[in-house]
Amino acid sequence: MQEISIYVHIPFCERKCNYCAFASFCGTQEQIENYIDVLCREIEKRKCDKLVKTIYIGGGTPSILNEEQIERIVKTIYQNFNVDKSAEFTIEANPNSITENLLKKWKELRVNRVSIGVQSLCDKSLKKIGRLHDKKTAIEKIKLTRKYFDNVSADLIVGLENETGKDLCKNAKALLELGIKHISCYLLEIYENTKIYQMIKMGQYRPLDDDTTIESFNKLANYLIDSGMERYEISNFCYPGYESKHNLNYWKRGEYLGFGLGAHSFENEERYYNLANFADYEQEKRKTEHLTDKEKIEEIIMLGLRCKIGVNLDKILSMGYDLQENEYYKDYIKQGILIEKDKNVYLNQTFYHISNTIISNLLP
Repeated sequence: MQEISIYVHIPFCERKCNYCAFASFCGTQEQIENYIDVLCREIEKRKCDKLVKTIYIGGGTPSILNEEQIERIVKTIYQNFNVDKSAEFTIEANPNSITENLLKKWKELRVNRVSIGVQSLCDKSLKKIGRLHDKKTAIEKIKLTRKYFDNVSADLIVGLENETGKDLCKNAKALLELGIKHISCYLLEIYENTKIYQMIKMGQYRPLDDDTTIESFNKLANYLIDSGMERYEISNFCYPGYESKHNLNYWKRGEYLGFGLGAHSFENEERYYNLANFADYEQEKRKTEHLTDKEKIEEIIMLGLRCKIGVNLDKILSMGYDLQENEYYKDYIKQGILIEKDKNVYLNQTFYHISNTIISNLLP
């Protein structure tokens, strides 16, 4: 039976963070209820008989949904899709909105992985980037979540003002001691439509410069690897067996269905996505992207070299591109930038910080 993943987007937050450029915003209970009505209708209309191997509810902040709201969404999925009994089921949460009753309900609904948006364990940093929790709350809620779930992931942001590699390692140490099994480390990205962009322009915020950010990231990465974690993707680290199966499916170019505002889907080598405003979404407006053979090859190379999957040379050769004949390839192999093994090629993790340039040079 053909396998597929499901992503559900919850665009609501208690408050939009200063750095956030995603399709997320504050909403009233009435707006949330209306959204869930449309979302459940979409799920029902797009049902199929493929075997669902992973479910991921992201946002926004899915943990702001109450027990009845999340139950309605999940039951709609179960009623319309063939969900594998052992499917990985992840839900994103912010520390301030996690409650014991909510955790119990998630457990009842077969959620088995929780991803917590910690971002930092420095109170000053958290306040400046507009987070609603502090260090104490984050620690308390991680402990509470660990009572119910073994597979818990946490996010950290690299590049925040005054947070060097030493601070990041201290944060990571605290998370590992709390039993966190997976850590996603994201570089702070500045977008023009965010509050932090305005803060920087006005001199109210000073993120780390690029060199210090890379140095800090490398220090954090080395600490996590020395602590027994594997860097299975440029930004993601985990203990053995705790990889995000949902994200691995993206990187392997597996099929997935995206439900909700702005959500993307990938089926039969075709990408399509819901539009990112309520009026268009309610009217079921979508845009479709037809990938050319060249774009498919580029995607395989970009995704494969970002993670431990690597790129199968025979696969892309069968698609019409001989990577080994690329003008940079042999030099990269000689310099140890690329590692070739059993007809697969991998990017040496030492060079992850310049991966964009390397990958760009290898594209057809």
